[in-house]
Amino acid sequence: MKPKFTYVGIRVKDMDESIAFYTKMFEMELRGKYGIDTTKGKVASLVSQKDGFPLELNYYSKGSPFYRRYAVGEGLDHLCFQVDDLDKTLAKAKKDGHRVLQEVKTKTSRWAYIEDPNGKWVEIVQ
Repeated sequence: MKPKFTYVGIRVKDMDESIAFYTKMFEMELRGKYGIDTTKGKVASLVSQKDGFPLELNYYSKGSPFYRRYAVGEGLDHLCFQVDDLDKTLAKAKKDGHRVLQEVKTKTSRWAYIEDPNGKWVEIVQ
């Protein structure tokens, strides 16, 4: 399978306020909201139509290693691509000189982040 661009994640100042905005203003549906222990962050996934391209909202509190004071215009959190083989893709990234920033494992899934040439985070999922 060719890598598939799967969603966009943006950083938000206030999770509940952001969910309310996107669900009321654009009639998006909240698919899920959860915390990630590894990042000490909160995530919400919204879609505008069934099986539509998701918008992921990301919030990191002051206790998170990813917390940064929010600045307008710096809200792109990361891009996400789905691949057939996560380990193979990570090996290729390392071989090509791209830093692997973090690997995350939960009970049901695993993903990783690499850095693009501009310092942007790119998530890779299998």
